[in-house]
Amino acid sequence: MNVGLIVFLVIIGFLIIGLIGYFITIYNGLVHLRRNVKKNWSNIDVLLKQRHDELPKLVSVCEGYMKYERETLEKITSLRTSFLNTKTVEETARLEGQLTGALKSLFAVVERYPDLKADQRFAQLQERISFLENQVADRRELYNESVTIYNIRINQIPDKFIADACNFTGSELFKVTEEERKDVKIDFNFPK
Repeated sequence: MNVGLIVFLVIIGFLIIGLIGYFITIYNGLVHLRRNVKKNWSNIDVLLKQRHDELPKLVSVCEGYMKYERETLEKITSLRTSFLNTKTVEETARLEGQLTGALKSLFAVVERYPDLKADQRFAQLQERISFLENQVADRRELYNESVTIYNIRINQIPDKFIADACNFTGSELFKVTEEERKDVKIDFNFPK
């Protein structure tokens, strides 16, 4: 056998092995990023579940004091129920924005009820929900960072070729809804 042919076949073999190794490296990196996005979403989901578990207690404490704020309490209860049926990040983000707005309204309305404000159970629940809100905000930031890194990688060459071939699709950012961007209307006029 010709030495030149053997050298050529060895070089071709190394190139094929190198390309396969490169493909595997990119594929594994994309899988890692995709799993990281899912893990970060699960972390948000856990906090949202904890917050939603606290809401019935908060509504229950408020009901005895807030005779004129039934609509706000019903909205919170309705949004909590809707949350349990969400399937997508976009749908969850929309409902979370509405729920955050409703909670801000509720906490603003509490100013009208000094007895409720002084209630120890309410204060503990308000503190717990506020703590969870801050945790959710931190996790949303981490989730969005993971999604951005993942989405960039699956759109960069050469990763794009492998991402397309292996059906890697982009993920949705957890966006702030219009509801969350609005200022909370605070009305200190007591009902007559």
